[in-house]
Amino acid sequence: MNVNADTAQRQAPREVIYRHRLAVRLTHWINALALFFLLGSGLNIFNAHPQLYWGAKGDEYDKPLLAIQAVDTDGGTKGVTSIGSWHFNTTGVLGWSKVEGVDTARGWPSWLTIPSFHDLADARHWHFLFAWILAFNSAAYLAWGLTKRHLQRDIWPTRADLRSFIPSVVAHLKLQHPTGDAAKRYNILQRLAYLGVLALIGLMIVSGLSMSPGLDAFAPWLPDLLGGRQSARTLHFFSASLIVLFVFVHVGEVILAGPLNELRSMLTGWFTVPQEHK
Repeated sequence: MNVNADTAQRQAPREVIYRHRLAVRLTHWINALALFFLLGSGLNIFNAHPQLYWGAKGDEYDKPLLAIQAVDTDGGTKGVTSIGSWHFNTTGVLGWSKVEGVDTARGWPSWLTIPSFHDLADARHWHFLFAWILAFNSAAYLAWGLTKRHLQRDIWPTRADLRSFIPSVVAHLKLQHPTGDAAKRYNILQRLAYLGVLALIGLMIVSGLSMSPGLDAFAPWLPDLLGGRQSARTLHFFSASLIVLFVFVHVGEVILAGPLNELRSMLTGWFTVPQEHK
């Protein structure tokens, strides 16, 4: 019986649906490109002063929330990363790493930054360019999504979705992914993750704008709303860090769910529905 069921399942025609519309695919890849350049250029900018504070001001005499620095010791220079009162030896990666084969005091390593060499001016040019691309592209996605009810229908969770939260978490921990009709729509974890990313992008844009001297002159209340200029910088860094974490999880899920099918659906829109296991 099981053999016949397996044979029938293999012989059954595969169901292919149009899963992602052009606007979703286009804004997805534009944002992916923008975030790549924003991350690299942002880390280069961060290297100019690789410390984070909370409040309106921050300098070498204030105690940072996070610091990446080179420290001279009896055994030589080491890279040390500090988070509050915790200190970690990160020599070779953070604080003290090689640049063209030479050990150099540097917050983030050269292979992570854009450009690879320390150039604050060029990094800021790259960062501002792709920040505006991200802002306008995200605004276009939101406008389209609300107008076409994509956000209300496909992203915003329903009560039934919320009730399925625990079972969905358990299934993902077991590396089990939706099949059949369940695979045709976003599950609760996807919906919450995508809403979270939209919120983080919004926070990243607002906190970035609050660090602009020009905007501060126009809206001096904005940095205060976020707790001060240094607080805005800290929020900017951690919102970007959470987006990077999302990207790693997202790519991992794509690989586990079937990379060829998932990538094809995001490139062409057409998705082969995974068959239910009998």
